Amino acid sequence: MSATAELRPTAVNTILGEVRAVQAAGRPVVSLMRGEPDLPTPRHIVEAATRALADGRTGYPDNRGELRLREAVATKLARDNQVSCDPATEILVTTGATFGIYAALTALLREGDEVLLPDPVYDAYQSPIVLAGGRARAVRAPIENGRFVLGVDALEAHVTPRTRILLLNTPWNPVGTVFRASELRAIGEFVVRNDLMLISDEIYETIVYDDHRHVSPASVTPELKSRTVLVNSLSKTYSMPGWRVGYCAAPASVINAMFLVLQQSSRGPSTFVQDAAAVALTSSQECVAAMRAEYTARRSAVLTRLADLPRARVLAPEGGFFAMVDARATGIPSNDLRRRLLEEHGVVVIHGGAYGEGGEGTLRVSFASGGDILKTGLDRLREGLASL
Repeated sequence: MSATAELRPTAVNTILGEVRAVQAAGRPVVSLMRGEPDLPTPRHIVEAATRALADGRTGYPDNRGELRLREAVATKLARDNQVSCDPATEILVTTGATFGIYAALTALLREGDEVLLPDPVYDAYQSPIVLAGGRARAVRAPIENGRFVLGVDALEAHVTPRTRILLLNTPWNPVGTVFRASELRAIGEFVVRNDLMLISDEIYETIVYDDHRHVSPASVTPELKSRTVLVNSLSKTYSMPGWRVGYCAAPASVINAMFLVLQQSSRGPSTFVQDAAAVALTSSQECVAAMRAEYTARRSAVLTRLADLPRARVLAPEGGFFAMVDARATGIPSNDLRRRLLEEHGVVVIHGGAYGEGGEGTLRVSFASGGDILKTGLDRLREGLASL
């Protein structure tokens, strides 16, 4: 049987079909579903791409990534994450974080190997695991003190002789948890103790709130760094989702294996895009701070507007631009609840059950878009939840 027979559409694509049907019936819809920033790419990054185009930077790129960008990534990792990497051998430029995860899984997995995944977690991780010949093992993450947590005891209970990788996302989509240094140390000890590799998706790293701080697992201990593939992109940090540029940092042997995958699957981002990415990483980061301030204001609007509902409570996200609404007290399956909100109130969210059994009874609300979209969407969502 072909591996593609086990693939499933992502929750977003499935729900978009339902949304179009509602819109075709003439009913207006407001979406609080997508994880696409509505903020413009900062002007100095766009201008850098324009200059590169004018300079004729339109040929094939170095498939490892243009050296200038790999050096910029190394500078950024040392500056922001306290992770030291050799740009010549330990960094690979990819067409977004999605391809970085695929390349890492393909390079590391053998047929039948297992990947531990927190449950709930971003549903688009499932298909690349299948395509790489692996099997996902979900590790239930309960809600404790208003946040989803991943316990080492739960991880240990799911390890088998076929377990090869733990895949983490911090800040964690969809639930908004930012792993603390103490939590990562315990998880790192688990990874080392069980001879695993860690794939660390850090795409939301700059979008953190209050006193929470992003910590890269590769910075926790040298031993964990030697077992970590750090995956990131510029999509969220610099509002560049359509540019399709990301990067990975890992031990040289792993990067070499991932490079072989890349050569057969992608030739990397366009040269002029890589030039602009290098500018983004090495120039002033004031634009990043400004975006974080905007998301902070939007988060506050979500928490305020969805407060004091009779049978639903919003969990304050520590990072990212999604908030989980815990509606388990309604007793309504999350997908049924999501459909009712769409069909009766014209607001689109994603049901927590789409991200695993651990998300059942919750809803993911995006504040990647602001302004009237967020205001109207929150009004409709509150109305719908209050009417249950």
